[in-house]
Amino acid sequence: MNYQDKLITVQQAVDLVKSNDYIVTGLGCSTADAFFNHLHTAAGRLKDVLISTCLPMRDYPCFNDPVYKDSFLHDSWFYSAATRKAHKTGSTSFVPNCLHFAAHKRLAHRRPNIYVGAASMPDRHGYISLSCSNTYETHMIEAADITILEINPNYPRTFGDVNIHYSRIDHLILTEYDPPALPDVPPSVKDRVIGGLIAPYIHDGDCIQLGIGVMPNALAEALMDKKDLGIHTEMLTTNMMKLYMAGAVTGRRKQIQKGKMVCTFIMGSKELYEFAHDNPGVEVMAGSYVNDPYVIAQNDNMVSINSTMEVDLTGQCASESLGSVQFSGTGGQADTAVGAQNSKNGRSFICLYSTAMVKNPQTGEREEVSKIVPQLKPGAAVTLSRNDVDYIVTEYGVAWLRGTSIRERVDLLIGIAHPKFRDELRRQALDIGIISQR
Repeated sequence: MNYQDKLITVQQAVDLVKSNDYIVTGLGCSTADAFFNHLHTAAGRLKDVLISTCLPMRDYPCFNDPVYKDSFLHDSWFYSAATRKAHKTGSTSFVPNCLHFAAHKRLAHRRPNIYVGAASMPDRHGYISLSCSNTYETHMIEAADITILEINPNYPRTFGDVNIHYSRIDHLILTEYDPPALPDVPPSVKDRVIGGLIAPYIHDGDCIQLGIGVMPNALAEALMDKKDLGIHTEMLTTNMMKLYMAGAVTGRRKQIQKGKMVCTFIMGSKELYEFAHDNPGVEVMAGSYVNDPYVIAQNDNMVSINSTMEVDLTGQCASESLGSVQFSGTGGQADTAVGAQNSKNGRSFICLYSTAMVKNPQTGEREEVSKIVPQLKPGAAVTLSRNDVDYIVTEYGVAWLRGTSIRERVDLLIGIAHPKFRDELRRQALDIGIISQR
C-alpha cells in the first residue's frame, strides 16, 4: 500500500460523520479547511455533532450559521474573530485551559470520534508532517477512532515530533489551499514605546517567548541588535524569523535544543511558512512539552513577553475576556510566565496600553478609560494570577511586582497608569479597601 491508496474526497470524509460524533481539528493554520467548508452540507442528516477548534483563522458555516445550530455544536480552546462571531449565535462555547494541558484535560473528559486536520505532503519515506501545529494534534490523533489529514503541497514540511507515517492515518484528502496568513499590522507609537521599555531588560544570550499580538511583535523590532538570542516559544512568528535573518537569533546559548527555534505552532506570513519548510533549525513540538513550565525553566535566562487587556491594582491580569464575554483564551500565558520565572535569571513581562477607548452604554459615545483598574470587570477571567505576575509594562513605564505587597503594588501600578487616572485610582483603592489610609 502507498499513501494514494488512502485518498478519499471531501464528500467521502463528510459522509463518515454521524450524529452525536465528536470532531477535533488542528490549531490555527492546521484547521481542516476543505472539510469544514463542506461539513454543513450534511446538516440535514446530522444532529448534535460537537466540533472542537483552537484559534480557527477562517469562518465556517457549520458553526457560524445559526441555521445549522441543531446539527452542530462548537467548542474552542482559544477564540478568534470567527469564534467570537459564533459565540453570539449560541452554538459556540469556550473550553478553559492552560495550553500545555489542553489535550490531556480534554481527553479526560471526552475522546474524539474523528480527528481531521491540515498537513504537508508525505515525503519519500511516507512520513507526513503535521506542519504548522502540534499543540495537541498528535494526542488527538492517537485517541481518535478515525483520523483524516488534508495533505497539501502548500504547507511547510516541519521537523520536531510532528511527523507521522501515513500508515497510522486512516484517510487522506488531497487539497491545495494556502495556509492562512496573518495580516502585517504595523506597530503603533505606543507599541514601539512599550517595546523600547522592555528591550533593555533582554540581554544577549537570553531565550525568548513572544505571545500573539502587535505589542509583543513590536518588541522584536527593538531586539534586532541583540546577539545569540534563543527561541523557545508557543507561537513562532514572522518577527522571530526576522530576528533570525538579522543574526540576532542563534540559540547557541540555550540549555535544551541548542541552536533550534522551538515552538508548538507556527502562524504568520507566507514568508514565515517558506522559512519553516524543510528547515531543521525549526522544531515544532507537542504543546504538552513546549509549554510545560518545567521544560521552559530548563533554559536559563528565559524571558516571556505577553499582552493583557486589563490589570487590577493587586496584579491580576485579565487577558482573555472583556468582563464575562470571552475574547481569546488563556493559551500559554500562564505556562510561559511561570516557566520563565522558574528559569535561572528568568523574567516574565505582561504589557498593555494604559487606556482604551470604550463606548459609554448611557451616551453611546466613546470615552477614554484606564486599563489599570481597582477591580477587574465583573465576570472577567483571571488569566495570570497576582501570585504569578512579574513585570507589568505600559507606555508610562515598567512595574516590577515580584515579591511585593498589595500596598507596594498599588503604588507601582498607579505609577504606570495614565496620569489623568492616577488620583482616582488611589481614591478608589482606598474606598474599596485594597489599601487603608495611614
